[in-house]
Amino acid sequence: MGVIDGLCQALQNKSKDILIAMNLIRSTKNVLKKLRLDGWDIFFEEVESFCKKHDIDMSDMNALYKIGTCHSCQQRDDITVEHHYRVDLFNDTIDYQLEELNTRFSEGTIDLLTLSSALDPSNDFKAFKIDDICKLAKKFYPGDFTSKDLRLLRYQLELFESEVHLDIFQNMSTLSELCQR
Repeated sequence: MGVIDGLCQALQNKSKDILIAMNLIRSTKNVLKKLRLDGWDIFFEEVESFCKKHDIDMSDMNALYKIGTCHSCQQRDDITVEHHYRVDLFNDTIDYQLEELNTRFSEGTIDLLTLSSALDPSNDFKAFKIDDICKLAKKFYPGDFTSKDLRLLRYQLELFESEVHLDIFQNMSTLSELCQR
């Protein structure tokens, strides 16, 4: 939950650079995947330490896990308490978080936002990258650009890049302002 909380706090910061936010989302997904693969032992040690510190009895993790109904027909004989906590709770929680992130921020969405950030006029077009804009046009607008159009776009962007520091582009901070000019 701490991994996701850090991401949520960062995304709520409205001044967050889109590239930083997209990299943070990718990093969070990677950390969660790694946690799912390797994190149980560290997590369990922390829980064990907490229980010892606060004099809390822990369940025998090797004992068979029993569902509260006491009906033997509903029991899964081969499931241990550790398996229940590791698979049914720990891994399922991480899987849920990953699914939420993948639903809200698919790789296509992240690519679109990352490539679109090349159009950001703030800081005197610091993020302006001709290759990213051409990739954006080719990947997300293939019906709008022929190969000839893409070559022409590259030339036009090179001209724009040489003129970008002219007075007409000064003091812009949003894509909306750029579109209006």
